[in-house]
Amino acid sequence: MPSAFLLVSPFRSLTFAGVVLAAHAAATVAFATGDANGTSTTALRETALRRVNMPTPLQPAGVPTPADRERRLREQGFEAGSAIFIRIFKAESELELWMKRDGVFERFATYPICYWSGKLGPKQREGDRQAPEGIYSVSAAQLHRHGRWPRALDIGYPNALDRAQQRTGSAILVHGGCSSIGCYAMTNPVMEEIFTLAEQAIEGGQDAISIHVFPFRMTPANIAAQRHQPWSEFWQNLKEAYDSFERVRLPPHVSICSTRYLVRDGDQDATAPVVPRRMLRLVRMMRGELPIQRGECTEEAPPTPEVMASANRLAHGLNVAAVPAPPTARLLVPPVPVRVYRNARMNYAAARRARMEASSRRFSAVRTR
Repeated sequence: MPSAFLLVSPFRSLTFAGVVLAAHAAATVAFATGDANGTSTTALRETALRRVNMPTPLQPAGVPTPADRERRLREQGFEAGSAIFIRIFKAESELELWMKRDGVFERFATYPICYWSGKLGPKQREGDRQAPEGIYSVSAAQLHRHGRWPRALDIGYPNALDRAQQRTGSAILVHGGCSSIGCYAMTNPVMEEIFTLAEQAIEGGQDAISIHVFPFRMTPANIAAQRHQPWSEFWQNLKEAYDSFERVRLPPHVSICSTRYLVRDGDQDATAPVVPRRMLRLVRMMRGELPIQRGECTEEAPPTPEVMASANRLAHGLNVAAVPAPPTARLLVPPVPVRVYRNARMNYAAARRARMEASSRRFSAVRTR
């Protein structure tokens, strides 16, 4: 095996201050050493130069330790186990970790990203060596405790929007170390802190951790400077999530309609009754509050108290005598009466029949105009 390769390879296990020095030394030897098998050293030179020219990580004050983390949590008024929120900015090579305090999220730390691959723009396909951009989330099942990176977060790429765009790939992580192909490498000490806070948040009751990955900080100046780029429309859509969080300091509610994110501000009310989502949708469909045409996309407003009450009764198997009538001003045709049954499957069938009837009435109303 060529000696140049052996000298370049140990770079993968180095972190922080030794990174650039090791790369410089490796590059110098790579340029001066020929390949024992007569193979050109161009690839080795390019690899070494790429690592030499890599932006120097903005090293935080000292390597994070558990004792230091506990001290910083106390000083900033945070509690271990509080909900967290993560934002990644590719151009700035920064990862922000926010924690919930007094009902809103406050920034706990900004970490330098040691390495990410590719360029600005979303990931398109498996093997393109591109780090993704978009709105993702991490649940308990996505906390990696084994394998090459025993402290890592699987961001959940591809999400529904990525799949709608025919994007492929898998196992996109925020992990330790300082090398990566398609992931975000944070170095082992920094990743240990991020993973611990994420694990404590989920154990403390957070269902999923939102991770928003942006190409750059979505300021008006940056957006204007990138308006001629091929991904400018996609970035404008991401900016809606960025602006929502900047406005209310709560992760926004994000749904996906075809190839766009639908964003509305986060809600501070954690005391609202929790009912199955399918019950909420069923009641809204019966009230005419959801789209009737297949494929039609609208942003869902927060459920009204009447919808919540009806959904609660359905969820508990009670027979609802009458569902409140929808406001007629929102419909082109009079609402279709829907009988409500105890059985969820029968409720679904009744709602489907009502939806088809309403669609037929709407079509007839349009034809008679």
